[in-house]
Amino acid sequence: MDTIPYKSVSLHKAVLFKGLTSQQYEDLLKRGLSKTLQSKTILFHQGDSAISCVIVNRGRLKLTKLNEQGKEVILRYIGIGELTAAIAVLKDRDYPVTAESIEETDVTVWDKPTMMQMMREYPDIAINLLGIILERIEDVQNRYLEVCTERVDQRIARSLLRLMRRAGLKVPDGIHINIPLSRQNIADYSGTTLYTVSRTLSAWEKKGWISSGRERIVVTDPHALVRFSETV
Repeated sequence: MDTIPYKSVSLHKAVLFKGLTSQQYEDLLKRGLSKTLQSKTILFHQGDSAISCVIVNRGRLKLTKLNEQGKEVILRYIGIGELTAAIAVLKDRDYPVTAESIEETDVTVWDKPTMMQMMREYPDIAINLLGIILERIEDVQNRYLEVCTERVDQRIARSLLRLMRRAGLKVPDGIHINIPLSRQNIADYSGTTLYTVSRTLSAWEKKGWISSGRERIVVTDPHALVRFSETV
């Protein structure tokens, strides 16, 4: 992991800083610490004392949690301009998840005293943070509802659509989910087994809904996947 005092990056996509000027962005960045993580680097572990809030400037983090049986569950992917770990830091708690880079990733981190001072100086940050928290709560509620009420193949479809909306890139044959995704990753994210995901994706490939390769998924017929996910 490379650490440098400050790196100028564009945070125009960061919801946390919505309403602030470019000059204020630069000021806030200088108060943080910039880090470059190589692929598959652990930024923090579940259970570690939470000391820093983190924003991704380039690349992507994977947030995972171990259940009581020791199985890893993927909770979320954190992309450019997104924040993680703020609540744990502000409430003096341990990190509830493990954060790992899935590609070379640049982040900026702020400790609790710095983040608190930033919110006092710029109340918009506190307001934006509340919006982020509410959005994350809604996402967790929706995923819990899916687990309780939907067939497993519908959950897989919704998982792919969710990832497509968050990290989709238009390509000639459809929309590429721009995250390295193995079938095991999709199983962990959807709350099911590797066998079920492999069987489901193979069936969808035959129908022309998706195409897949090594850690690569392209949704070739998004409308079909949406219709399937909403089938009662």
